[in-house]
Amino acid sequence: MPTTSHTHSYYAASANDKTVRPTLKGHARADVCVIGAGFTGMSTALHLAEKGFNVVVLEGSRIGFGASGRNGGQIVNSYSRDIDFIERNYGEKVGAEMGQMAFEGGRILRRFVKQYDIQCDLKEGGIFASCNNKQFDGLVEKKKLWEAHGHDQLELLDENAIRQYVGSERYTGGLIDHSGGHFHPLNLVLGEAAAVESLGGIIYENSPALRIREGNKPVVHTEEGCVEADYVLVAGNAYLNGLLPKLESKAIPCGTQIITTEPLAENVRQRLLPKDNCVEDCNYLLDYFRLSGDGRMIYGGGVTYGAREPEKVESLIVPKMLKTFPELKGAKIDYAWTGNFLLTLMRLPQFGRIDGNIYYAQGYSGHGITCTHLAGKVISDAIQGQAERFDIFAGLPQYSFPGGRAMRIPLTAMGAWYYNLRDQLGI
Repeated sequence: MPTTSHTHSYYAASANDKTVRPTLKGHARADVCVIGAGFTGMSTALHLAEKGFNVVVLEGSRIGFGASGRNGGQIVNSYSRDIDFIERNYGEKVGAEMGQMAFEGGRILRRFVKQYDIQCDLKEGGIFASCNNKQFDGLVEKKKLWEAHGHDQLELLDENAIRQYVGSERYTGGLIDHSGGHFHPLNLVLGEAAAVESLGGIIYENSPALRIREGNKPVVHTEEGCVEADYVLVAGNAYLNGLLPKLESKAIPCGTQIITTEPLAENVRQRLLPKDNCVEDCNYLLDYFRLSGDGRMIYGGGVTYGAREPEKVESLIVPKMLKTFPELKGAKIDYAWTGNFLLTLMRLPQFGRIDGNIYYAQGYSGHGITCTHLAGKVISDAIQGQAERFDIFAGLPQYSFPGGRAMRIPLTAMGAWYYNLRDQLGI
């Protein structure tokens, strides 16, 4: 099998570890076989390896090949649907339980970085920026909601105060989460993989799982080998390629696009993001941006439903960047790429078990960095017999998208168009 390369991104070009792990050949035995070497898989594998489990990870391409190595690199707490939505739809008890977990993923991430000395340009502080007064009112409510669930590292920014953080005229205000932050995502997941290996875990790349034989000792088959395990975790998210057909109707792959400029002069960086925070706006189809460790503007946004590849990412994202920062007109774009994430109907992650010993976690709906790290802890606890928190997630309804295979993508795109129009009108 030919070796797969990472997408042509700034992250891949600046990766700390370009080692290619071997392909699985022959039979292997493990306590736990993890399918997918992204954040969910690595967090689970690392939590289990820390407890002495023998872990084998199968990656179909390269470590961090999917969303975990391509995303905006922002630590954003809670879930794609916030805690108030969960309380209204699933009850106060479920809301309280998920509220207790909503801010844990970022702490897990930081522990990994510190404990395993992962060099990933970690910087503190994330900003939600409002584009109109209605969105600012929503940030006031978000602050109250999060503080009611014990998160007190928040600060509202009025229209004047946000100028001290973001050199743009677009925003009416903002909310800074001092426990948010940003980092180089591919270097983080590569560092987590190295930590797994330091504890005895084995990672195989270019070894896509083709089928799973269910049973008391499930077996995961690849093209040239297989892994027999006591437990299996399926963590391929948008890159499962039909491995578990029963999950396919429950989520749709979507693409998001990112560009990276050439390194910017220090005085330009000071004008645009003087405190070096990351930012995302409050639109339904949001923009997100930050500075890289070497002073580039990383700017992303937009969604393509069905994960189709746009012909020219720059034509979609550069106008968004210039709307926010007209000063960057003429800045050279060194990298542009797209990556797939998995969207669920309710925009909440989907956890579950098959036959009691095959676990899955997917569908973070564009809000995965913190929740994937939380998932690793929750799943590892469940494998060790402490399943209470896993069962909270697994108990959330997992609806199929309406319209079947033919209509689910256009119907979802129509809904996104409606919400985007509301954002533009400020209603």
